[in-house]
Amino acid sequence: AYGYNPQGIRIGQDKSRNKSAVKVWDQRQFKDYDDTLELGTRNIKVALRRLRRFAREGSAEEFALADTIQATAAAAGMLDIRMRPERHNKVKVLLLMDVGGTMDEHIHRVEELFSAAKGEFKHLEFYYFHNCVYDFVWKNNRRRFAEKHATWDVIRKYNKDYRLIFIGDATMSPYEILQAGGSVEYDNAEPGAEWIQRLTHAFPKHCWINPEPQGVWQYRQSISLIEQLVSNRMFPLTLQGLEGAMRLLTK
Repeated sequence: AYGYNPQGIRIGQDKSRNKSAVKVWDQRQFKDYDDTLELGTRNIKVALRRLRRFAREGSAEEFALADTIQATAAAAGMLDIRMRPERHNKVKVLLLMDVGGTMDEHIHRVEELFSAAKGEFKHLEFYYFHNCVYDFVWKNNRRRFAEKHATWDVIRKYNKDYRLIFIGDATMSPYEILQAGGSVEYDNAEPGAEWIQRLTHAFPKHCWINPEPQGVWQYRQSISLIEQLVSNRMFPLTLQGLEGAMRLLTK
């Protein structure tokens, strides 16, 4: 414990120090993000308005029966079909959120964003992962090994209409991304990079929101790797970053 090796195994520490261990031989408990928080900071409140605009821009139109009858009568019986924006937006969002470890530093900001998203999107699905996505994800952190959801099942369950948003600091050993068996918690059969590529292929409208300051990204190999895997669609968890991400997802 408390030594340093860039490819080391962490045992008996209460938290990560160098963010580079390739395995962690301690059973850890992660906590679900709170989706009921009131939005606190000005930036997140402004981001919420951007999410609302995202929802409006993404909404389709529906047949307006009463308006059509009135317009047809006014046109002496000539059918005059009227449409209106759907009352409930149908934007579909799939959130995949990194939890535990280095993400503990960002819990409050991620919870604020999670609360905003749950309040704005009628069709919102979410799952958790730790560090990198592998062959399973989960919804309840207390039961993450007992109630797993196969990543393949997630890919098959939701169609291309869903906007996929990863939220995570992408901070880990590159080994966790590039190698089979790279997970710090179990021996995954396929590299995390393979799963990220499958997800981004299944959901062409995707982005990655990173709570780490953008100024440190260039110094962390794992962030550069993840950024490449999501086709440079990584944005910081800032007002400007969220605006850019929302613009991308509405195209």
